[in-house]
Amino acid sequence: MKVALIQQHNTADIDDNRNRLAEKIRHLAEQGAQLIVLQELHNTLYFCQEEDVDLFNLAEPIPGPSTQFYGNLARECKVVLVTSLFERRAAGLYHNTAVVFEADGTIAGTYRKMHIPDDPGYYEKFYFTPGDLGFQPIQTSVGRLGVLVCWDQWYPEAARLMALAGAEMLIYPTAIGYDPHDDAAEQERQREAWTTVQRGHAVANGLPVVTVNRVGHEGEPLFWGSSFVAGPQGEFLYRAPKDQEAEAIVDIDMQRSEQVRRWWPFLRDRRIDQYSGLTSRFLDTE
Repeated sequence: MKVALIQQHNTADIDDNRNRLAEKIRHLAEQGAQLIVLQELHNTLYFCQEEDVDLFNLAEPIPGPSTQFYGNLARECKVVLVTSLFERRAAGLYHNTAVVFEADGTIAGTYRKMHIPDDPGYYEKFYFTPGDLGFQPIQTSVGRLGVLVCWDQWYPEAARLMALAGAEMLIYPTAIGYDPHDDAAEQERQREAWTTVQRGHAVANGLPVVTVNRVGHEGEPLFWGSSFVAGPQGEFLYRAPKDQEAEAIVDIDMQRSEQVRRWWPFLRDRRIDQYSGLTSRFLDTE
């Protein structure tokens, strides 16, 4: 499968952000992309750096204006498109929601971000209600896509549940960057940890992983880019630079996962009779 990603620096001009994405989507489709993945909350600046009730005005219903815009693009370009939107579900109820469009422009499915961070510069609990759609892959014409969002990428449970539900690929629209107060060595440790844990999900589940991050300064955080595609043994198939925009098409052999899982039958050897503790917050041993 020809999978494309777009790593973009955003500004406060929403129309400009969307129009630049549209231009890149058309270009990648002309080059043969079948599946195109965008970064987290790609319409706007990353607004969760402060708690401001007026910023809820950025949210919109699904379906709504953005789903019409990106659905039309998917249909025009005949591609499956993974987007990331600020969903207004009801008054006072909002989600960080990935919307996947089929190549005919219809909505193939949605996923609401399950793990919501609350850290300096990432005050997402103020804005987003935790997802309630579960870890369900989205069926598309290019396969069953296990779409998760950003903070979800640190949790092996989320990746595993997507794999157990039949996902053929794990996809992570992302917005993550450096804390400017950390020194360069700590910044790099964090970036490499972020990369390593997701490559681990690829290995543990025998699936390709596609991660698309923002890049550049937006207020205090410096988003570290480094979007990548890893194969089912964690091998890099592509890695974007950490300090500039990028777009790329990556060939993924979707048959390779089957062979890797034959070599490393982790799903066969799981001790499902011994994992009940995973549903506890913490195991007190005293």
